[in-house]
Amino acid sequence: MPPNKETIGKLTPKYSFVLNKYSDYRVSKCPDCDFNTFKRKFPLVIFVTKGVPITLGLTCTYCSKCELIIAHQHELEEELYKIFIEIDPEMIGNEYYVVGTVDKKIWKKTIGKKSNFTQMLEHAADFKEVLELKYQPAGWYRPK
Repeated sequence: MPPNKETIGKLTPKYSFVLNKYSDYRVSKCPDCDFNTFKRKFPLVIFVTKGVPITLGLTCTYCSKCELIIAHQHELEEELYKIFIEIDPEMIGNEYYVVGTVDKKIWKKTIGKKSNFTQMLEHAADFKEVLELKYQPAGWYRPK
């Protein structure tokens, strides 16, 4: 969450969120319920430190049973790089927080248009919870 903010969106919190930091690990089954996941595009609300918040459409892995969104960090950062190299190169490499989603219908209406982010927050929902993905590659390990 961004510093000093309890909630950002006006809608009821929706979805759980995981940022997959492992570029070599793809999630095909939900880490929580073992249900099959699938790809789905989500309009994510992202706060970048020392800058303005943005909404970014990103294809993520999704578990419909748990309502869990799993975004791959390297893909997210690649998209942020593409945006900021054009509009503000000083933003590249800054810390960021993925805090929620925007209603898809509203997001689609604003694609390619300059929109007021305060109005966008009227149609945003925070995440219910942000989880951490833990992954250990296969192999032999000493007992602890």
